[in-house]
Amino acid sequence: MKATLKINKNQIIDKIDNRIYGSFIEHLGRAVYGGIYEPTHNEADEYGFRKDVLKLIKELNVPIVRYPGGNFVSGYNWEDGIGDKSKRPSKMELAWLSVETNQVGIDEFQEWAKRANTEVMMAVNLGTRGPDEARNCIEYCNSETNTYYANLRRKNGFEKPFNIKLWCLGNEMDGDWQICHKTAEEYGRIATETAKVLKWVDPSIELVACGSSDPNMPTFGEWERTVLDHTYDYVDYLSLHCYYGNKANDTLNFLARAEDMDKFIKTTAAICDEIKAKKNSDKTVNLSFDEWNIWYRTKDEEKTAPRWKIAPPLLEEIFNFEDALLVGGMLMTLQNNCDRVKIACLAQLVNVIAPIMTEDNGDAWVQTIFYPFMYASLYGRGTTLKATVESEKYTSSEGWQVPYLITSVVDNKERGELVIFAENRSLDNEMSLDVSINGYDNLIPIEHIQLYCDDLKSINTKDKAPVIPTNQKPSNTPTLKKHSWNMLRYKYGER
Repeated sequence: MKATLKINKNQIIDKIDNRIYGSFIEHLGRAVYGGIYEPTHNEADEYGFRKDVLKLIKELNVPIVRYPGGNFVSGYNWEDGIGDKSKRPSKMELAWLSVETNQVGIDEFQEWAKRANTEVMMAVNLGTRGPDEARNCIEYCNSETNTYYANLRRKNGFEKPFNIKLWCLGNEMDGDWQICHKTAEEYGRIATETAKVLKWVDPSIELVACGSSDPNMPTFGEWERTVLDHTYDYVDYLSLHCYYGNKANDTLNFLARAEDMDKFIKTTAAICDEIKAKKNSDKTVNLSFDEWNIWYRTKDEEKTAPRWKIAPPLLEEIFNFEDALLVGGMLMTLQNNCDRVKIACLAQLVNVIAPIMTEDNGDAWVQTIFYPFMYASLYGRGTTLKATVESEKYTSSEGWQVPYLITSVVDNKERGELVIFAENRSLDNEMSLDVSINGYDNLIPIEHIQLYCDDLKSINTKDKAPVIPTNQKPSNTPTLKKHSWNMLRYKYGER
């Protein structure tokens, strides 16, 4: 099979906001307790954070982490997780039917973020709570005033503000599974008033309003229009959430979900622009794809799990090689939509539908999806170029014509590198890739990373890792193995 990739230095999509390589930690299952935090572990630091887990997270170079949820946030009292740990209440947590000990809260998490070399993306509760609790929370986190909540932070041992600059106005409020689910009209009103008080406390922050929690929601489209009618003047981003699965065991159709993600992004961006035109606004609301991943094997697991346990193992999805292929394709989709998607969060980071897994008081290891995310985060920084792809195609279940080659091209001027991410979705044939690149001098291939496994269902465990990247010989005429994900790096000299 042959494919052609044409690249021109002057055909630019946009500069990538590094925050598209963000992730997510929710108080759910073992994401926090037994994941990032385990004071009894022999790798625990003075705060109780696992250093072996931090090491793996640093390898991903995650610039931002959304916290503390997720469904969890819609019933969360942020005040429960600050101050003296011995006085913090244990509570029934209704989103995941667990017990929350509140031994980790914003005090600890912002310290963890420093150790992980990342920033906090904070969510406020617009389920059981509202603008008053949100404005108190941001005063606690960001204010230097001689006022109650800023002084409470100082009393708790933090003289300097946390300076959290990105805030989510609730979570998935369109879903009836959400604690205190709201109509679009109800959510639009409370989100607007919360946005106003948050920016009055700290005008330097950016805000994310809730879009649809899935493109298949019956309210998709009208939800966005109603919410943006209320919030457009006050928010900076609209969120998108989506998870994909392969219950039908149809790999080709599964890998085509990257095209569905692309459609979801473009449709949502068009709705944002529709409201922009309606309001005759000069402002552009961009997108925060702040939950995305593969998730289907453990869906609804909390409904049958034992109730009211502390950090029960929930949603511990075990990813195989074909999952890594789709994650690689979805990352390319985010890169190719960087003109509108400025923030994205792989959901989640540790144990819960995550690239990193741990044992309680044991080892930490990485799943198959760790690798495409790591290489995209490390080398996919710069400007995305609009590439022309000529490739054979197949037909998805929706009747779409899907190219076997999916790709993204990133010009990293700081490193003087052109980076091509390329995936051959054919299950049977290798692909000879003809790369035509214009506008660069002295282009030299320096690296070809390949992620391939003959068995699409192979998984990595703490004892065995059949799915790992390998180095191939760099070439100007690379060959892509059947069902493989690849990163091709070229060094260049400017004209």
